[in-house]
Amino acid sequence: MIGEVTQWSPTDFAGCMQGIFEPAKGIQRTKEVRRAMSNIIIPRSWQIPDRDATPEHLFNGRRRFLQSAGLGAVAFAALGCKPSDRSMSTGEHRSLPNPNPDLYPAKRNPKYTLDRALTDEKVAARYNNFYEFSEIKEKVVTLVDRFETRPWDLEISGLVNRPVKLTVDELVRKLPLEERLYRHRCVEAWAMAVPWTGIPLSKVLGLAEPLSSARFVRFISFLKPDEAPNQREATWYKWPYYEALQISEAMNELAMAVTGIYGHELPKQHGAPIRIVVPWKYGYKSPKSVVRIELVAEQPRTFWNDLAPNEYSFLSNVNPAVPHPRWSQASERLIDTGQQVDTRPYNGYGEFVASLYP
Repeated sequence: MIGEVTQWSPTDFAGCMQGIFEPAKGIQRTKEVRRAMSNIIIPRSWQIPDRDATPEHLFNGRRRFLQSAGLGAVAFAALGCKPSDRSMSTGEHRSLPNPNPDLYPAKRNPKYTLDRALTDEKVAARYNNFYEFSEIKEKVVTLVDRFETRPWDLEISGLVNRPVKLTVDELVRKLPLEERLYRHRCVEAWAMAVPWTGIPLSKVLGLAEPLSSARFVRFISFLKPDEAPNQREATWYKWPYYEALQISEAMNELAMAVTGIYGHELPKQHGAPIRIVVPWKYGYKSPKSVVRIELVAEQPRTFWNDLAPNEYSFLSNVNPAVPHPRWSQASERLIDTGQQVDTRPYNGYGEFVASLYP
């Protein structure tokens, strides 16, 4: 089975990678939130190229949902306007200097190849679902400058023989980095192809020596409302972000702990300094800016499944045969060219992962 995606709940809507809308049901918005929402400027359609625009049928469906959910302009402004300054478009680190410039670019692993060209780096750098900063994809890169990503502690705990706590800088010195070319598929039916740099997740987990009783792996992202403005302002979201995988998925050779992209460190808007990448799943299963990894016996709750359990299953594998209630998943839009291409089961990685789902 590729993954369960069941009936759409009209009170819920999901983005991808990270970020979460709170269900409208039972939520009492304060006057302050209403005032803040009313001051959001919705960018005009001509402020972005046509190739970056959401298709009209998705746009209109999203608008209807947001109106019914009572979220208004805060969530609806998901198209945004793109920055022109180069430093903004790349999201370079501006805090402590990088002590690991010699590690990038890492040697490319030739085993993992693409059926398409790499996405233009500047386009990928300004098209980000990272709701801790903004619901507007193109605005995220303009808001990450205050986000401090060094030093960054990572903890691995739970059902392990040796709990581990180390910085990401220590991790990339302890375990060798490699570059892999992966497809990335969003549940919103857009896609990109990027060169990730990182470490097989199995090797990272191996540092803590998981116990045989560990059946799932839980990931917790950061909570820094003073640095991530939407964690402070969008209080109806359940910060910090949390996701999970089956232990067999986390140990699969495709799963990576990623610290770089396009031959350099991860820019902040891509989930610096460390994120998880599982390319056969929809993007929100790849949490950004992780601070803690827990190995547990019981299936953990996850952000999107808590929000809409009838819509977003725990597995959430890419499946072109199961449409989203408001659009087809049979094809995907490449974000730099606008080209529509067929979506493949498991995002084209069936030979590596299909056996996980008998």
